[in-house]
Amino acid sequence: MQTPTYAHTYLAAAGLRLPTNWLDYTILAIYFVVVLGIGFAARRSVKTSLDFFLSGRSLPAWITGLAFISANLAATEILGMAANSAQYGAYTVHWYWIGAIPAMVFLGLVMMPFYYGSKVRSVPEFLLLRFDKAAHLLSSILFAFAAILIAGVNLYALAIVVEALLGWPQWVAIVVAGAFVLAYITLGGLSSAIYNEVLQFFVILAALIPITILGLRKVGGWGGLTHKLAETHGHNFTTAWGGTGIGSTNPLGANWLTIVLGLGFVLSFGYWTTNFAEVQRALSAKNLSAGQRTPLIAAYPKIFIVVLVMIPGLVAAALVPNIGTSASGLQYNDAIPYLMQELLPNGVLGIAVTGLLAAFMAGMAANVSSFNTVFTTDIWAKYVVRGREDAYYVRFGRWITVIGVCASVGTAFLASSFSNIMSYLQTLFSFFNVPMFVVFIIGMFWKRASVKSGFWGLLAGTVTAMVNYFVLYKRGIISIPSDQGANFVSAIAGFLAGAVVMVLVTLFTEPKPARELQGLVYGTRSPGMSEPPAPGDDAWYRKPALLGWGAVVLAALCYIPFSF
Repeated sequence: MQTPTYAHTYLAAAGLRLPTNWLDYTILAIYFVVVLGIGFAARRSVKTSLDFFLSGRSLPAWITGLAFISANLAATEILGMAANSAQYGAYTVHWYWIGAIPAMVFLGLVMMPFYYGSKVRSVPEFLLLRFDKAAHLLSSILFAFAAILIAGVNLYALAIVVEALLGWPQWVAIVVAGAFVLAYITLGGLSSAIYNEVLQFFVILAALIPITILGLRKVGGWGGLTHKLAETHGHNFTTAWGGTGIGSTNPLGANWLTIVLGLGFVLSFGYWTTNFAEVQRALSAKNLSAGQRTPLIAAYPKIFIVVLVMIPGLVAAALVPNIGTSASGLQYNDAIPYLMQELLPNGVLGIAVTGLLAAFMAGMAANVSSFNTVFTTDIWAKYVVRGREDAYYVRFGRWITVIGVCASVGTAFLASSFSNIMSYLQTLFSFFNVPMFVVFIIGMFWKRASVKSGFWGLLAGTVTAMVNYFVLYKRGIISIPSDQGANFVSAIAGFLAGAVVMVLVTLFTEPKPARELQGLVYGTRSPGMSEPPAPGDDAWYRKPALLGWGAVVLAALCYIPFSF
């Protein structure tokens, strides 16, 4: 599949301009003032490295839950999922109801007791306790690299939107947004990022709701939208499972088996259970119960947010049937900016632009804050400069944040080679998150998994996923209809390779002593996993199991209207 050049991206965006006025800019300015104010306010609470990197483990579940979902409401969610819908149709619901909710519930019910109970500061640190330094160092390097790449996606997405809607040059948009994110993270650390993410969650909703409602009105409601898309794209474009039988064809280029295994299990669980940009929010909760409830609380808005990002993409596909081709002058990534240009009046437009900027800044902040934690605590403090005073690592954390933001500016331009940035993100997840997930899941559920198997399983999974994508798929050795289909296959290949190598290495190397596995393997417990619930946390509506299974059932019921 040929991808457009950066020049094409520029030309596509250049045709989109919005009549912004003083009211829109005033709304935007107020938002930036509030963001920096939160950063200055949070600075007063930063006294130790635990405060800077994990908010002192002091935040309530509703704060961390909203921050958890807001950190995900970034380029992936706004431009990426709208682009996904414009390109693939209603198949986008799979990224939510099967590709997110089960994994979020699994994280809350099964994995958070191990993460929180072991008192680790990061996801890679858990691998240090379960396996050895080799697995820990490799996972830390891979995660730090991936975090910068994904932060760059958010900067790039922000740049094309700001250039298209406000007329700012891309480099200005990148520098301004990067500077604001840098300011409030270096000032207040994770607390600043989290409280800003709670604010950003509501601003993002205020931006997406008018676009969705006015978009549906423009095409004659849901009935008018489905009728028009059925004529131009076929009936399967507006169903979740239509045309997904093995051997059938559909816009996504994937059958039900690759959707369930590749997206619903491997990619989904790989992302939601090991991506420290998300897990870090849960680790900052005030106790184990709040940590478990963090992803479960986030699961409920996640179920319904798909409506706010999928419908604009479908509306764009209906209004511009040849979107994504040179004939239209619009990429799939332009679906949201196009609707903003066509539908929104001033004032509402200012809120929408602010919401998009909030989304991109939330995503970038999540990845930068997780990057500075992993690089400082897992790489610098353990392998480069060890044993220094706590204040030194707080200072270093602030400096590495500066470096991380600057590096993100560089990686922003890598994303420009993808017409659908969701495809790019899923490619990164198949390379970095899936291999880490297989190491976690085998190490957490198999006591016999040896110390050395973690490193070799992680390495084999990463290399296999990259070989499948860059060699077998990109060179046409195997035929896969779409980039997303290739990502699903890469994820499955990486998972299987990592699992097989871990088993083989375990057969020939020594396991870790049983006494060192307490609280690290399923069936064992550490003292931190047995803390009594705080007053009020034992109420029935706060029980993690009830919250988790409720989310799974609700997500399953949501499939019914899209199944025919």
